[in-house]
Amino acid sequence: MHLAVGSPPLIRVHGDLYIMKGQPLDPQNNLKMAMEILDEKQQKVLREHKDLDFSYEIANVSRFRANVYLQRKGVDMVFRAIPARIPPIEELGMPSSVIDFAKQRQGIILVTGPGGCGKSTTQAALVDYINETREEHVITVEDPIEFLHTDKKCLVNQRQVGSNTKSFAAALRSALRQDPDVILVGEMRDLETISMAVTAAETGHLVIGTLHTVNATQSVDRIIDVFPGDQRSQIRVMVAESIVGVISQQLVKTADNKGRVAAVEILAATTPVRSMIRESKTFQLTSVMQTGRTLGMQLMDEALLKLLQDKKITYQTALDRAESKADFEKAARRS
Repeated sequence: MHLAVGSPPLIRVHGDLYIMKGQPLDPQNNLKMAMEILDEKQQKVLREHKDLDFSYEIANVSRFRANVYLQRKGVDMVFRAIPARIPPIEELGMPSSVIDFAKQRQGIILVTGPGGCGKSTTQAALVDYINETREEHVITVEDPIEFLHTDKKCLVNQRQVGSNTKSFAAALRSALRQDPDVILVGEMRDLETISMAVTAAETGHLVIGTLHTVNATQSVDRIIDVFPGDQRSQIRVMVAESIVGVISQQLVKTADNKGRVAAVEILAATTPVRSMIRESKTFQLTSVMQTGRTLGMQLMDEALLKLLQDKKITYQTALDRAESKADFEKAARRS
């Protein structure tokens, strides 16, 4: 939901933005509404930084991920509803190889994709699977905390950047002294955070992190390229040894326009994949994913084609989202 000065409230449903009935919102009321739901510390952050990420809960209704920011007309707000129930991995339409990732005891799992594509939901489902099947200590570092986890078989500690820890990197540094088995990193956005995440994975922990990258190859390259040039050879080796897999996803509107479905690209860390990362040949990962279907791998265009064949999405929607449109058209005609 968007509460924007000068416009009536707007809501995004299945990816499309709709204007609701009502009068345009005025600056004074928007500012008043924002101040009513922010505590003193949050108000101070908003004044200093001109925007604020936070979570907000209405008891017995829902939790929301929220952002308040200043724009030229006044203060605007955006709220995204967070379901109380964490959906199982299978319910998300994920390939079975994603469950295999969650069964690993150490390494790094990357969940990637553009904003609003369901990365947080996938991460939460992975943690919930571990919570139900293992007796371990899970630490999450988020900004803000979205899905709430209750202890099942695991002890789950959730830390929010700003409220419970200074930064992602600081929380990761501390986590290594807090006896964790699994560490969830809400966003790997800078060199220090990525470095600490790779180190944690290399030293016997399972790390689940996110990146804003559009495919598996770009995700691996992003991890390596964030380091200075003289460190990249060493980092390639560390990433090659520690990576478990990459889940790259996007949400695609269904054929009946009543929802969205996940299209997922999967890269699993086989011996050839590790060798390509180590030898700086990530441009060859696409061909490995094409031939690795029996190992649970698939390209985004293959996922879109399968959704099209199952009549879950339309041809035009699939084509619009395809990475190689010419190849996708040929494959669609053959199928």
